[in-house]
Amino acid sequence: MIEELKLSDLITLQRGFDITKSEQVDGPFPVISSGGISSYHNKFKVKGPGIVIGRKGTLGKVFYCKHNFWPHDTSLWVKDFKGNDPKFIYYFLQVLHFEKFDAGAANPTLNRNHIHSLKLTVPKKEFRSKIASILSAYDDLIENNNKRIELLEEMAEEIYKEWFVRFRFPGYGNSKFFDKEGKEVPHGTKGALPDGWEIQPINKIVDIISGYAFKSDTFEEEGDYKLVTIKNVQNGFFVTKTSDCIKELPKNLKKNIFLKDKDILLSLTGNIGRICLVYGDNYLLNQRVAKLKPKTENLFEYVYLFFRSDFLRKTLENHSNGAAQQNLSPVDMSELKFLTPNDNLLEKFSSITKSLFEEIIILLKKNQILQETRDLLLPRLISGKLSLEDLEIEQMNMAAEPQPEYYIGKNSMNE
Repeated sequence: MIEELKLSDLITLQRGFDITKSEQVDGPFPVISSGGISSYHNKFKVKGPGIVIGRKGTLGKVFYCKHNFWPHDTSLWVKDFKGNDPKFIYYFLQVLHFEKFDAGAANPTLNRNHIHSLKLTVPKKEFRSKIASILSAYDDLIENNNKRIELLEEMAEEIYKEWFVRFRFPGYGNSKFFDKEGKEVPHGTKGALPDGWEIQPINKIVDIISGYAFKSDTFEEEGDYKLVTIKNVQNGFFVTKTSDCIKELPKNLKKNIFLKDKDILLSLTGNIGRICLVYGDNYLLNQRVAKLKPKTENLFEYVYLFFRSDFLRKTLENHSNGAAQQNLSPVDMSELKFLTPNDNLLEKFSSITKSLFEEIIILLKKNQILQETRDLLLPRLISGKLSLEDLEIEQMNMAAEPQPEYYIGKNSMNE
């Protein structure tokens, strides 16, 4: 089932193309650098599907691009697949761990001439497309779930904007609106605020809990407890893989440091203001990440979407400090004041959007299982430890699940 080949027998790698930020014109084609998509341009250099590998800085990360793209100078791209299925090459390159082949001094660098000569154990050609199909089935399900998650979030965000930005909440037609001088004005008047809404500090609706400063000498690659850092908090999604774990808990660890499903996380350093929802077990809150704990359960949906808004993120960025790296103080942030809706409206908003977030968590956890299963299969399929002789590509049960049609009618939006 397997044979020994050089990497150059499978593919030919080529260095990417230099382009500065000032030379780029916004367009549909991704510019893929060593760490992934860094920007978009109105021109492309390579027709998709294609594969890009981090060459400089961030080494060895492998990216698959379905459509036309521009591989940056900090990357290598596959110029010739030599008759191989691009998806197979994508999966195969992931098990090679190119970060081990650093040829740079101060700055990590991947030398294509060096890795071209690597002798590798590779599945024979007749099995390669089958392996790609098996692994792609998992990725297709994950992508489908991600689309459903995106749709659910868009629906919740639209209701949020309709009620709390445009002020078209249930019963708004019978509500009073006042300008900054306290004079009653029609709905839609610039600067007009609804009667009963208050300007108050963030800490009236949410507790901002800082992470724990775990000691680095206790870190392990594997352990019972996974440490969540700012790398795990991306804007809108939680990275479940952690780089550090611990085996034993510190004696003075507080209950709030333990994370659970639906906990809201906020990045406090670097790219501050990123928000995501936790899902999974045995995660601990590390320093430079905050947990947002709504004062009541009915505030969860509002708090999450409020912190996800561009308005709040820009506000937090403006209140951060630090020369080399931005830092956000949880104490200072908790005292920032914002317009807050009345309790009855927040409760009604929760009742309408709660099911959307419950479905999001279900889909996120399904994706985690799919990712873990795929990642377990990947090295076994590539190495030949899992035989393909009698293995048939079948639709997985999850693929047959009915795809719900989500719809929020007018009555849910503002009546």
